[in-house]
Amino acid sequence: MTSMSNYGDLRAELETLTTEAFRPELSEIDRLPTLEIAKLMNGEDATVPTAVAAQLPLIAAAIDDIAERMSRGGRLVYAGAGTAGRLGVLDASECPPTFNTDPSQVVGTIAGGPTAMVTSIEGAEDSKELAAADLDALALTADDTVVGVSASGRTPYAVGAVEHARKQGALTIGLSCNAHSALAAAADHGIEVVVGPELLTGSTRLKSGTAQKLVLNMLSTITMIRLGKTYGNLMVDVRASNEKLRARSRRIVALATGASDEEIERALAATDGEVKNAILTILGDVDGPTAARLLEESEGHLRAALAAAAG
Repeated sequence: MTSMSNYGDLRAELETLTTEAFRPELSEIDRLPTLEIAKLMNGEDATVPTAVAAQLPLIAAAIDDIAERMSRGGRLVYAGAGTAGRLGVLDASECPPTFNTDPSQVVGTIAGGPTAMVTSIEGAEDSKELAAADLDALALTADDTVVGVSASGRTPYAVGAVEHARKQGALTIGLSCNAHSALAAAADHGIEVVVGPELLTGSTRLKSGTAQKLVLNMLSTITMIRLGKTYGNLMVDVRASNEKLRARSRRIVALATGASDEEIERALAATDGEVKNAILTILGDVDGPTAARLLEESEGHLRAALAAAAG
């Protein structure tokens, strides 16, 4: 059972965190008209991209290190509790349909497990041991990257995940919304997006959550660009698993090649619906099997495969 002195220590620690700061000027926000509250909240949210911008060099350095390891077969693993954990799981779950990654390539772990996605299991965030166990289940290697995500930068689950991963030789990143955080200090790359006090005191699902979403989008999306999962700004590795995505696949081939509908249909038929391969057959003037071979030799990079086809 937690003692009163421990509670006192934690309260004193929270008092020092920017994300927990009280804003007296908003102390009567509940008495304002709804539109005024909405304007205040919108104004708060508008400050988040500027806070992210201040960290872009650190974000870019982290991405280059992630991409280098993923090109060798490593995985990207997010670890967090509560909102931070849910955002990691969300970002990971969107990579297979967007970039045709295997579900095991980008993974989100959340304190309390899958149930915590929809039910608050707040006590789980206090356990470093739980984080270590969740990561051990993944059998980490030196090519993997673990991103600990925590608004406060002190959540034991996130800090424990980074500490444990670093001992296993994995690359580690600590994403926090407070300066001088334990999480950033524990990681190879510390990214601290300081968004300031929240509209509702301590409600880090607001600006802090928005900042985390923006950074996680960057980590996964730009890593995938570096890995050749796009051609320009086209999602050429998209999996055509439903009607909308099949239509999008045809549109992507059209945008990349300018080919006629008939030519696009022939190309997709010759490449079993693989968008990247279909583009290569059209622009490189090669058949389906040759396109597959060139892409394999180019490690999936369409531009490199096109250069090989031209050469």
